[in-house]
Amino acid sequence: MKRFWKKTAFFTIIALIVFSLVASSGTKNKILSQDIRYSENCILAGSLNKQQQLNQVCTSTLNNTITPTPQTTPTPIPNLNLTNKERFLAAITDKLLAIPQPGTYEYILLRAYGAAFVNHNPEVQLPYKVVFGDEKETKDFQSTLSMGKVNGTNNCYLQKAAAEALNQAKAQVNIPLKSGYGDSDCTRTFTTNLRFWRKYANNKTLARVQQGQETKILGTVAPPGSSQHLWGLAIDLRVASEAQREALNQNGWFRTVEYDIPHWTYIGHPLDRLDEFGFENKVIGGISYWLTPL
Repeated sequence: MKRFWKKTAFFTIIALIVFSLVASSGTKNKILSQDIRYSENCILAGSLNKQQQLNQVCTSTLNNTITPTPQTTPTPIPNLNLTNKERFLAAITDKLLAIPQPGTYEYILLRAYGAAFVNHNPEVQLPYKVVFGDEKETKDFQSTLSMGKVNGTNNCYLQKAAAEALNQAKAQVNIPLKSGYGDSDCTRTFTTNLRFWRKYANNKTLARVQQGQETKILGTVAPPGSSQHLWGLAIDLRVASEAQREALNQNGWFRTVEYDIPHWTYIGHPLDRLDEFGFENKVIGGISYWLTPL
């Protein structure tokens, strides 16, 4: 009888060991399968040049293998051997799903309004394309933004980093809104952008812009879906003194839309770095603009 119980105990132990090994192998195979699947998705996203998808998928892969660390977008080091245009494009290539082809409507809009894409502050959200198709696309993007109020206003909101930078400038010198009160000077809806377009232009004007036959209107009003105001990174101000301009420049705010005097864009870089990113300074009627080199 003792022998029977010894044999029984022996075979029980063997069975437990085998079961443990099989279970362990199954778990490892499952993890390995997940890692391979994540890696395949990461490679696919990279081949499609979908930067946002690439970041999400690759972060998922890291979460399965190592302890995650905070992710930030480093400011690129400009290659001064490149042309202004090449430096600018190198600085924004990770912000858009694809760089528009020269001569296209999107390229025209990027040339006019693309200055903000050099902003590499991780707190700043940028759209994945230069023009929104409708109200829904605009709302979907704006729903991802972290907003902050501009001090001394009733209902003026910008992306939090932009609002904080503007408030620092306003703490140095009084800088009023263009209208003096309106939230339309700040972040706008698609409907507001469309209303302004219809005030100054029409469908015929839009067709000429799309064909590259008309560009000066872009310094008066942005076509529907393309305004920097939709991104929470632009504001219309009354700036009349050098002290106001210097305070804004010191805090990353610049005039970047040719002929649009009250319009200021949050770039987030100091004045002495704009040359590095290819920006070209142009003075018109005593007003200094920092324009994209496209």
